[in-house]
Amino acid sequence: MTRPLPSTPAADGFRMPAEWEPHAGCWMVWPERPDNWREEAAPGQAAFVAVASAIAASEPVTMAVSDGQFERARAALPDAVRVVEISSDDAWMRDIGPTFVIDGAGARRGVDWRFNAWGGLAGGLYTSWERDDRVAAKVLEVEGDGRYRAPLILEGGSIHVDGEGTVLTTEECLLNPNRNPELDRAAIEAALNVYLGTEKVVWLGDGVFEDETDGHVDNLAAFARPGVVLLTWEEDPADPQHARSADALARLEAATDAHGRPFEVIKVPAPHPPAMTDEEAAGVLATDDAIPRRGGDRLAGSYVNFYIANSPIVYPLLDPERDDEAGAILAAAFPTREVVGVPAREILLGGGNIHCITQQVPA
Repeated sequence: MTRPLPSTPAADGFRMPAEWEPHAGCWMVWPERPDNWREEAAPGQAAFVAVASAIAASEPVTMAVSDGQFERARAALPDAVRVVEISSDDAWMRDIGPTFVIDGAGARRGVDWRFNAWGGLAGGLYTSWERDDRVAAKVLEVEGDGRYRAPLILEGGSIHVDGEGTVLTTEECLLNPNRNPELDRAAIEAALNVYLGTEKVVWLGDGVFEDETDGHVDNLAAFARPGVVLLTWEEDPADPQHARSADALARLEAATDAHGRPFEVIKVPAPHPPAMTDEEAAGVLATDDAIPRRGGDRLAGSYVNFYIANSPIVYPLLDPERDDEAGAILAAAFPTREVVGVPAREILLGGGNIHCITQQVPA
């Protein structure tokens, strides 16, 4: 695998670009875990194909696939999607793949964060994650990009950047003792700035209620452009999400970005609280290696968990009563882009959504 570079992105003049900056492509991982994806992952695979197809209309997509699933994935995916054999423990490329960084001369490298399945033995989602922890290095090997191995346990879904020095994250995730217990807030901020090439960390509190990633920011809030943040919003004060969204709003309204600009906040309604059905849960194989899926469990649905491709915004369809409203808000926030909705309940059943299963490769 690509040997790690001895320096850091910031020292070498690299930064993580915003997601709306031009892409050379997108990486995903094919789902197959029968103890996370129901019916041997067939419905989940169909949802991944729909997402990959929507993205491939404007940028190259590469799907990482195990040997045992290679032929099935190749047959299901459009010819335009490249299929590469890479083993993994599950299918969340945002969290296990590299965070790409670029410099002013057009060079590109990647940050390989340490991974412990969202909490290791203190709340993690499965018991073995060694293959996932090797995915970022393998992707960088395929891309031919230099690799920084960061000394921080971190998932890509726990950060959002504006490309101009600001990083958005949550205390629920990055200050969780099941990630980097030896580091305090100041040390984590310093590490983020060094490995993302950023200057300022804006901390939100808790993420979306019942988010099993310990509150990833990409389910709660996302930059639409510098100074503008889209925020998952629950109007009902009796719903547990309301207080979390209200706290995030208050923090954003009191904060400024790396350039001293106040934030404009655009509220995006949350879908009505979805729950896993008994039938859906029954389709998941129960094992001792992964957390159980149970009928009635609330799912952390969010329309903010979208992907900004080169042309479209690809967002999840989760609630027929609110899908169109959410799409219209996203269209207003990104007036130069088409907004494409993809049925995404099957991805949500696995524990995340469209942003969680994608990782952009900047041009």
